[in-house]
Amino acid sequence: MSPRTSFTRRRIQLGAALGALCVVLAGCGSAPASQPAQVMAQADLGMQAPATTFTEFPTAPRDPAPHGETGGVVLHVKQDIAVHHAPGGAVFAKLPAKQLENPTWVPVIAERGRWAQVLLPSRPNGSTGWVRTDGPVERARTPYVVDVDIDARRLVVREDGAPIGEWVVGVGAPESPTPRGRTYIMAAIEETVTTFSPIILPLGTHSNTFSTYGGGPGTVALHGWPDPSVFGQASSDGCVRVPSDALQLLTTLPLGTLVHLR
Repeated sequence: MSPRTSFTRRRIQLGAALGALCVVLAGCGSAPASQPAQVMAQADLGMQAPATTFTEFPTAPRDPAPHGETGGVVLHVKQDIAVHHAPGGAVFAKLPAKQLENPTWVPVIAERGRWAQVLLPSRPNGSTGWVRTDGPVERARTPYVVDVDIDARRLVVREDGAPIGEWVVGVGAPESPTPRGRTYIMAAIEETVTTFSPIILPLGTHSNTFSTYGGGPGTVALHGWPDPSVFGQASSDGCVRVPSDALQLLTTLPLGTLVHLR
């Protein structure tokens, strides 16, 4: 099945609070060894904080290769699952089935048997965790990668390594730079509060300047902008501002698609 049709998303209309968030945009104890690991993980879930764009896990494993590539494998989380420090290790969070009312898809950056290390949408940037792949998850592959060269202010969308679109974009101002590292398209939001972009694509990363912004957690996003003079400029609060035709293509990409902010 084509990734464009097999990866579902929900473009939702949000109230003013989440609309403000998008501006940041701008802009345990163990069970006995005889118990199955899955039972232990599920038992821990009720006590764990959800790994979302609103939460922070200072001790989460960091991305070991923040500028590395992946095989395009992504996981769809169908119900809340435990997030571990290491394969079979302690649970420190739960990954919910939805992010900003969109289905949760996360990129896999490493695998070990029935375990996968995935990028998380939480602070600090580059947070990861290990989840079991024999639980309530669906495995798929996206051939797409979004590459943003911050210094050159250029965005390229690639399909199986070949460029299918390239644009000059706007990036964060010197005092509020766009964070670097690999992240992913976390959600797609139909914007009904502000008018700067019809669709906003929040990423699984945050501003390193703003711990909060407009009432939100400082989530960085890809989004449009009505004034084309911003393209090629470093003037945003950390988000990547893209032309309308770029946004049209970006909104067709599957959730969980890898985004390089270099």
